[in-house]
Amino acid sequence: MPIAQLKALNAAIRVGGATSYLEVVSLDRESEIASAQAAVEIGVDILLGGTRVDDVLPVIAGASIQYCPFPGRIVGHPSVLEGSIPEIVASARDLAGRDGVHGLDLLAYRSREDVPALMRAVCAAVSKPVYIAGSIDNAERITAVKEAGAAGFTIGTAALDGKYGTGQRDVADQLAAIIRDVAALNNHLSSVPKRNLDNAFAEVTEIRHAPIAESVNGMRIRLDKLEGAQGWSFDRNGDKLFFVHKGRLGMRFRDRQEVVGAGEFIVVPRGVEHCPVALDEPCDVMMLETAGVRTNRPSRDGE
Repeated sequence: MPIAQLKALNAAIRVGGATSYLEVVSLDRESEIASAQAAVEIGVDILLGGTRVDDVLPVIAGASIQYCPFPGRIVGHPSVLEGSIPEIVASARDLAGRDGVHGLDLLAYRSREDVPALMRAVCAAVSKPVYIAGSIDNAERITAVKEAGAAGFTIGTAALDGKYGTGQRDVADQLAAIIRDVAALNNHLSSVPKRNLDNAFAEVTEIRHAPIAESVNGMRIRLDKLEGAQGWSFDRNGDKLFFVHKGRLGMRFRDRQEVVGAGEFIVVPRGVEHCPVALDEPCDVMMLETAGVRTNRPSRDGE
């Protein structure tokens, strides 16, 4: 693509709140320098790949680019990582110790060595981020990358050629499958479906049964069907939120009463005496409160 189009693409990535990466695979010094110059002109966030560190560092000096070159001996195209694990680890240590090098782009899946062992060894040997590259085309390899302690990985050809293990060759489907598998690996998928309040309250058959519908961050969601006055109380350790789904709720305080209608809510701070009163019966109220909160009821003389 022309530089102008790549700059537009990079701008769109930035507007989308994402990070832009450019990976360089160059066969000679001149093309690698040209690629580094292009990275600066495009304005990418992270420059991956390449082997000629001494030539690239002066080109990107002063630019806000994080540079992550290939460790080890890279030959041919498609590129192959040659050398033993100790040799690659030594190269990784040397590069990671250079000023201006922010991390490494390890072409692990183009090595003839034990790939999981290689990834673990390199990640353990350096304190800077290690990205893994080279034919990562299934969820098992992504899992191995994470278990090795890598910061991330690249997927290019596998997705473009429809090789990621989904059976779908469309690029959008490939990327969706990759994102899904990464989310599953990081426990970022939710099994909790949406719920309908009408249906949820229909399951509450007893007045003041208050079943716990869900829990959120140590808070519990309760569903109440209220009739009449509920009595005065206060909670020492937590605030309460009352959301009226149907009917009207009168919330008495010692100095006033608030009428809370359907679709409205009120928060009662901890320690504040209050007395909920169902003005319409029954009044469907969803409550949000701290799990394990203890309700304290004053004596009847206090009423």
